[in-house]
Amino acid sequence: MSAVTTDLAAGHTGVPDEVLKARAYLLRVAEPPCREVVDLVRQYGPVEAADRIRHGVLSDPLSKKVQARRAHDRAEADLEAAHAVGARLLVPEDPEWPAWPFTAFGTRGALAKPELAPPVAVWVRGARSLSELCEPAVSIVGSRAATGYGTHAAAEFGSVLAAAGVGVISGAAFGIDAAAHRGALAVGGPTVAVLACGPDRAYPAAHESLLERIAASGAIVSEYPPGAVPARHRFLVRNRLLAAMGGGCVVVEAGARSGSQRTASDARTLGRPVMAVPGPVTSAMSVGCHELVRAGAELVGRPEHVLETVGRLGVDLAAAPARPRRPTDGLDPDAAVVHDALPTRAAWPVDRLTEESGLPAEIVRASLVDLEERGLAEYVHGLWQRPAPSPRR
Repeated sequence: MSAVTTDLAAGHTGVPDEVLKARAYLLRVAEPPCREVVDLVRQYGPVEAADRIRHGVLSDPLSKKVQARRAHDRAEADLEAAHAVGARLLVPEDPEWPAWPFTAFGTRGALAKPELAPPVAVWVRGARSLSELCEPAVSIVGSRAATGYGTHAAAEFGSVLAAAGVGVISGAAFGIDAAAHRGALAVGGPTVAVLACGPDRAYPAAHESLLERIAASGAIVSEYPPGAVPARHRFLVRNRLLAAMGGGCVVVEAGARSGSQRTASDARTLGRPVMAVPGPVTSAMSVGCHELVRAGAELVGRPEHVLETVGRLGVDLAAAPARPRRPTDGLDPDAAVVHDALPTRAAWPVDRLTEESGLPAEIVRASLVDLEERGLAEYVHGLWQRPAPSPRR
């Protein structure tokens, strides 16, 4: 290993060179997620697992999956390429590894699905600890073809959650993802982008400056080595990382066949609460959200609802929304009935109000006095009426 790579391995992470090189090799040798590679590492450790793959000492299922790549060891070149763009290989042996979020991959539901195998390692670009960025955190996902309503909602959710110290995890795509990231960045809050390509690539290219801002204050994460190009299946693969790294998954807008529904499905399997933001029933971009709610997702109309769902029990409770007060708020039931009986275009005596309200005369008189003190009734020449409305300015 070169001096540059050795300095990166020993000085930055404290993880032995051989472990970094082994896990970098394992990330490339089989397209993630690969349950067989994970099981081999669990049984033998990363160094011996890598040696076994190189020498073909494997079971048939894994042998077929690594046959095309096992002779091509680019671990050292990948580590150097990552170092050149300010990225690093983060491995489970590192204290910065988000161990608690990734325990979700060990649940019964996840173990039953090969597509939910945990990552062998991840490439990270950004100075902040990924473990700290993920605790606490929320994944915000949604349609690339977002509406103005959707981008506004995503930006608001991102900014409010980030201002509360909650990391915003998303995929840096057009539409909802970008709006959520920008909302977090606007308040100087933590945000993480999970990519379906190498950490050295800006995808989409139009988001190069956005990704630079995310790396400067948060982190960019990918299972794919430097130089790896995005592919359709890789977006589905990275969705499980989005789901695991957040303590909950919020879908802001999603069409009937949106990939966000895959993220929500992964989140549910991993034991994460799934939340959906409602939209107009006439909007095709909200069909997926409404279907998620019908399937059991929690409806969230404000960022505070998300904090209540993923926050501390009994502490992060959403305050009731402010409601406009009416002059009649606080009236006792009898006074409210008498007020309803007061005419708006005439004035009546007490006996007429008694008949209209159905209440005894003494209760009507007492209620009229209370209403007059509140400015809700007016006594004019022996008759009672509602006060004339104040002229608008």
